[in-house]
Amino acid sequence: MSFTVAIVGRPNVGKSTLFNRLIGERKAIVDDLSGVTRDRHYGEVDWNGKHFDIIDTGGFVPNSEDIFEAAIREQVTIAMEEASLILMMVDVTTGITYLDEEIADMLRRSSKKVILVVNKIDNHSRLLSANEFYSLGLEHLFPVSSMTGSGNGELLDAIAAEVPEDLKEEDLENVPRFAIIGQPNVGKSSLLNSLIGENRNIVTPIAGTTRDSIHTRYQLYGKDILLIDTAGIRKKTKVHENLEFYSVIRAVKAIDDADVCIMMLDATQGITAQDLTIFSMAEKKRKGIVIAVNKWDLVEKETNTALDFEKNIKRKIVPFTDVPVIFISAIEKQRVMKVLDIALKVYKNRMQKISTSKLNDVLLKAIEKYSPPAYRGKMISIKYVTQLPTHSPSFAFFANHPREIRNPYRNYLENQMRENFDFNGVPINIIFRDK
Repeated sequence: MSFTVAIVGRPNVGKSTLFNRLIGERKAIVDDLSGVTRDRHYGEVDWNGKHFDIIDTGGFVPNSEDIFEAAIREQVTIAMEEASLILMMVDVTTGITYLDEEIADMLRRSSKKVILVVNKIDNHSRLLSANEFYSLGLEHLFPVSSMTGSGNGELLDAIAAEVPEDLKEEDLENVPRFAIIGQPNVGKSSLLNSLIGENRNIVTPIAGTTRDSIHTRYQLYGKDILLIDTAGIRKKTKVHENLEFYSVIRAVKAIDDADVCIMMLDATQGITAQDLTIFSMAEKKRKGIVIAVNKWDLVEKETNTALDFEKNIKRKIVPFTDVPVIFISAIEKQRVMKVLDIALKVYKNRMQKISTSKLNDVLLKAIEKYSPPAYRGKMISIKYVTQLPTHSPSFAFFANHPREIRNPYRNYLENQMRENFDFNGVPINIIFRDK
């Protein structure tokens, strides 16, 4: 069981700044531009021995017809449903607006406890001005400055007082982490929504909707997974806004945090140069990889369409071609559950530990069958191999002249390992060391 706090309010009152201050890191994107936060963003806080989750939401704009503001409104509604406690933020420098009144009216009807947070209180005059917000009809009011941290301790004390003593923290250490990555507008958020059966993330036809990385705990059908939906990764030449730059950084960080990357392609576009860059990024970070070709329902098909499409993908991703490819439609929910099944298999492959005796039984025979070529008159012999205690599969081959072993022979050893052990979807790291 967890205790969840949601920060809600109209745009540009400082919700993301407060969120970052409370969790102690710059996790949410902060910018002077109104409407920066579009999705809910999750963090964890420990205060006075109490642990709770906190949600940063998009600015709430009631009755707006703007495509993003309407989606943000839905996000805030979902956040309020999930939350155990709600922080409503207002801006003392602008006073009470009609939007503040509408949001307060909605929150007064909620059964959840609401704390009114009056932001930008950085002098005595503004502290006096904060009293006018009592007219919103919310009982608990806290003046803070999310920028400087003033008043945050008292606010955290009030939140911690509401957290029950008997809450148990969820152990996420051994939960598989799957990052959904790819270019903008390939259907990453649609895949996540199809999997969990609700509109947890904003989905619009506009490229670049998801700007932060969103973590979602998936616990259905006997599976327990942490899904990470990321901002689409664009070419650097197309990253004009600072926001886009921050989004790319967070998408890269999501790859760092993941065990397996579900890389999505647009079936109507094929695999592009930017897709290859994203693939290479995940491979270099030694993450498990599953390629999901989305929008397959929009492709005209013949007998070998899928086979030819897969061959073209693997031709372009050489030398690492031992990667599962699945053709899906996130909107039509075609084979979306199979994506998770395959990703879990790749996760299992990545986590496997092979005994030293079994490695040597198999690989020393392969080495004896095809020995390393001599280099500049030096005969090379490999006597021993063992798996290293790393997060991704790494193997040390002990040889008399390790620096003289060339890449073609390294590729031969990797192929032998893939033939004898299941490393489908998993990059292998081979290291040569002095025996």
